Amino acid sequence: MAYFKDADEVYAYIGKLFEQLAEDEELSPRFQKANTIVQYQYRDPESRITVKLMEGEDGQVDCGQTGMEPEVVMSMDADTAHRFWLGKVNVTVALARGQMKAKGPVAKILKLVPLVKPVFPRYRALLEEDGREDLLEAA
Repeated sequence: MAYFKDADEVYAYIGKLFEQLAEDEELSPRFQKANTIVQYQYRDPESRITVKLMEGEDGQVDCGQTGMEPEVVMSMDADTAHRFWLGKVNVTVALARGQMKAKGPVAKILKLVPLVKPVFPRYRALLEEDGREDLLEAA
């Protein structure tokens, strides 16, 4: 059974995490160095989050429909994304096993991977604040 019951739950947790990062004065400029627009396409439940990471521009996060044109598209099960943000998925291994698929300049994505470690506790805290121990334990 999937961790999230519908797209709204994906947006409430993973989408909210991206929104917090876009507003973070310390982390946001680091991610913007990627100079790209990334779209995360999730399955089970079907959902999509598009994130603008452009140096010198405000971050933008669209959950669902977007007018932004992604340069990089990452596709995976929403469960894989959830486990990734809990620090339980190695991107390189997941790409090699086909658990994650990437289109576009993958080097840009791999450049972001080392930056996400400080984000893991934030995602965990987001789930804890909402009383979602079920999501913490399931992973």
